Amino acid sequence: MTDRIRRRVVATGHVQGVFFRQTCRRLARETGVAGWIRNREDGAVEAVFEGDPESVERMVRWAETGPRGARVERLDVHEELPEGLDIFDVTR
Repeated sequence: MTDRIRRRVVATGHVQGVFFRQTCRRLARETGVAGWIRNREDGAVEAVFEGDPESVERMVRWAETGPRGARVERLDVHEELPEGLDIFDVTR
C-alpha cells in the first residue's frame, strides 16, 4: 500500500456559488482522493483531501484557484494524520 497523506484546506474569497464543491468532488473522484468538502457559514469553503501524496498535492494546487468563476484570495493548508477515508463527498 502506498503512503497516504491528508491535507485540510480552507479557501476564502469568492468561492461559494461557483460550483467549487461539485467540481472538487468530480476531480477528487477522478484522481482517487478521499475526503469531503463543505461551505462554511463565514463564506469560505473547507475541504479534506486524503490519499497518495501526488494526488493530494494535485488537489491542493487545484484549490489554489478553484473552478472557473471562483476567485480564491487565500488558501490555508494544514497537514493532518490520515484517517483511512475511502470516498469523497460533499457535506453541509
